[in-house]
Amino acid sequence: MEEIIIASGNKGKIKEAQEILKEFNIISQKELEITIDVEEDQKTFAGNAIKKAETIAKEANGKKCIADDSGIEIDYLDGFPGVVTKRWLNGSDRERNLALIEKLKGVPKEKRKITFTTAIALSNGEKSICEEGTIQGFVAEEVRGENGFGFDEIFELENGKTLAELSSEEKNEISARKIALEKIREKLINDPFMDKQEEKKQK
Repeated sequence: MEEIIIASGNKGKIKEAQEILKEFNIISQKELEITIDVEEDQKTFAGNAIKKAETIAKEANGKKCIADDSGIEIDYLDGFPGVVTKRWLNGSDRERNLALIEKLKGVPKEKRKITFTTAIALSNGEKSICEEGTIQGFVAEEVRGENGFGFDEIFELENGKTLAELSSEEKNEISARKIALEKIREKLINDPFMDKQEEKKQK
């Protein structure tokens, strides 16, 4: 099985990648003792994901690497917080979530639309591709649910439940990460970098 590095130390992300990309041997960058912490300073989710994947792939001498970036965009706030979802306010996830609820205080549900985007990039250090997955919902009026992290407790789906009120199985079925990973899987199976590899063989 071909080894694919995942630029993450998050056990949940690693497990999800291993389950979806089952034709490949998914290993974390830590297993290769790669400890680089890539700064997320790009203007888009895709830009950050590509930067991370390229950096780690180069460090691993051209071994394929996948990396992700994700966040939420709120229509009423003109797409805020976007790429700075995890960094726009110093504090805990709960503090950021409460601050967003406060920003939308009094705003009716139909104007509280929110999009969650996950971008997953695949790179061999020379060439990169990126796929995205999205889910949509509404910003809840209060935090709800215990089974989640990040902004799950304020991301309300059409059925009225927040992501944090779903079971892990239910959440995984609609996961934006799952959508993006499945798109990457199709690309991996067809080897998007074959041309590069063939060129090297001929040289």
